[in-house]
Amino acid sequence: MTSGAAGTLNLDKLYAARLQAARARPYLATALFALHPVESRLVPTMAVDRHWRCYVSPVFVDRTPVEELAGVWVHEVSHLLRNHHGRSDRVASERGLTGPGERLRMNIAADFEINDDVYGDGLARPEGAIEPSMLRLPQGELMEEYLRQFRLGPDAQGLVWLDCGSGADGLDREWDLGPEGANGLSAQERDAVRFRVAQGINARPGNVPKGWQRWAEEAFHPPQPWRELLGSAVRSAACGPGAGEDYTHARPSRRSAGLPGVILPSLRRRPPRVCVVIDTSASVSDAELGSALLEVAAIVHALGGRRDLVKVLSCDAAARVVNPLCRAEGLVLVGGGGTDLRTGFAQALRTTPRPDVIVILTDGQTPWPDTRPPCRTVVGLFSRDRTPPSWDENDPDYVPHVPPEWARVVVIG
Repeated sequence: MTSGAAGTLNLDKLYAARLQAARARPYLATALFALHPVESRLVPTMAVDRHWRCYVSPVFVDRTPVEELAGVWVHEVSHLLRNHHGRSDRVASERGLTGPGERLRMNIAADFEINDDVYGDGLARPEGAIEPSMLRLPQGELMEEYLRQFRLGPDAQGLVWLDCGSGADGLDREWDLGPEGANGLSAQERDAVRFRVAQGINARPGNVPKGWQRWAEEAFHPPQPWRELLGSAVRSAACGPGAGEDYTHARPSRRSAGLPGVILPSLRRRPPRVCVVIDTSASVSDAELGSALLEVAAIVHALGGRRDLVKVLSCDAAARVVNPLCRAEGLVLVGGGGTDLRTGFAQALRTTPRPDVIVILTDGQTPWPDTRPPCRTVVGLFSRDRTPPSWDENDPDYVPHVPPEWARVVVIG
């Protein structure tokens, strides 16, 4: 059925709208054409399930202009790309949220996350599209954050019609074809679509809203609990008293007013510098070295994306050349021998300018400095759950002693 005959789905109009959506948002084209439309008279407008089917009301298509239908296409596929159904299931489990009312709240919160930057720039805003400002909420937050900020009260009564399907809130609908139905995508196919879209966004981030840039970054490197802890540890160390502080005469101290003829320097805060020492000894696996590169990217993120503030050196029994950071994936890690990270500490402290924070990424099979370094230290410790038989650098099952008390330790993995 491709015509607009009475009671049938006008596929020509629907597909024209999808093509217009792909032209307006080319980085979403892979996802838009992965959606399979299914005619349904049970759906109020358009809705998706977690298997990437898009259920469409023929009446809704007939009465909606192509320009607005294009916006609905992008809206619905955004729910799936951002995994709102999986995130809703997780939030429901963590916070004990049950029932259709709570799932409606999740659908509303998910729409708030999407709609603040989805329209404009060639994409018309559909009639009835909701935004956080309708409930006096701020823009640019995530679904989970919005869920904490509103309840279904009088202000939300006008939103009870909203239904973007199980792909938006995780609650199965009567029109869903289910996992065994036709034209659904497998879990691997869904992940492949997300990866392709994220790849396209990262290739040309300048043309993409910040919300989608953030999504693409996390799609490549999903946030992990230890990564959040590592970022927090680095920020805490970098922003502590004394870190990134120096005296300068560029702006005289206010105390100079009490000493005529004397210009006193003032204490100014500069961006903190970080030196990352990666353990490349034989006891560190290739997987752990790969993880170390991801942690370097996380450290840059914790510093606001300032790669120029980060230097990296690899160290086994000897410290290598200190490299300014361009891209984490472009780093060459050299090593493979025994471990003595004391040489890494010494080399890091000899860099010019001297770092405010040293971050060590290691399995811990190393001697540590006897004295506390003159800067803050954060240790990312690759986890080892096996019982140690003895000290042996060539024994990958060895579980090392904990780092010194003066280091902030975050277990990775």
